[in-house]
Amino acid sequence: MTSWLTPDWPAPANVRACVTTRAGGVSVEPFASFNLGDHVGDDPVAVAENRRRLTAELGCQPAWLSQVHGVEVVEADPTVVATADGSWSATPGIACTIMTADCLPALFCDRAGTRVAGAHAGWRGLAGGVLEATVDAMGVAPGELLVWLGPSIGPQAFEVGPEVREAFLAEHAEAARAFIPSANAGKFMADIYELARIRLAAKGVTAVYGGDFCTFSDTERFYSYRRSSRTGRLASLIWLA
Repeated sequence: MTSWLTPDWPAPANVRACVTTRAGGVSVEPFASFNLGDHVGDDPVAVAENRRRLTAELGCQPAWLSQVHGVEVVEADPTVVATADGSWSATPGIACTIMTADCLPALFCDRAGTRVAGAHAGWRGLAGGVLEATVDAMGVAPGELLVWLGPSIGPQAFEVGPEVREAFLAEHAEAARAFIPSANAGKFMADIYELARIRLAAKGVTAVYGGDFCTFSDTERFYSYRRSSRTGRLASLIWLA
């Protein structure tokens, strides 16, 4: 689909990745139109058709997850819906698939083009270490990894309480720079992209790209749970050709 996003990063030629947008599906409001989430109250027939179109368009087999804001990372398997927030694969044609609507999707590959992974990082998963767990699951030296940060809620829209800030500062003092006081007393505006970069850098991953979207403000392209709690889900996929 021409409206879908392709990461701008120096990944090997055999690494393919895509992020869907709201366009190109059959779901009706408030899920219009390419909702891929089967857990949000949309018509199951519409979701199944959207997923069929996704597979036909990309020519890979998505490995869906049941995401729980945790840190579990599994090997991608299209025949099982695993309860996890990350997956990895070394098998061509199997796509690590992450669903989001404000949370951060992070896509990983190694420089040799032999392994890929995807992680779902809301603030809880990010603070809990889902990105670090994904790095570990890939079994590749961190310096050999590339990461692309996909569409998430942007720093101008992500207001959080002090407990969120404290959760990040408890592990990395430099996380302070990812929070600025908001107009509401005691609250902060958080930059989830910067928090991801800080945590990846601490793990030894410095080749990080993307991170310039805002799902909340871009109403035409993206779903946003914070904008509307009854909404669809985007998918970020990465696979080996």
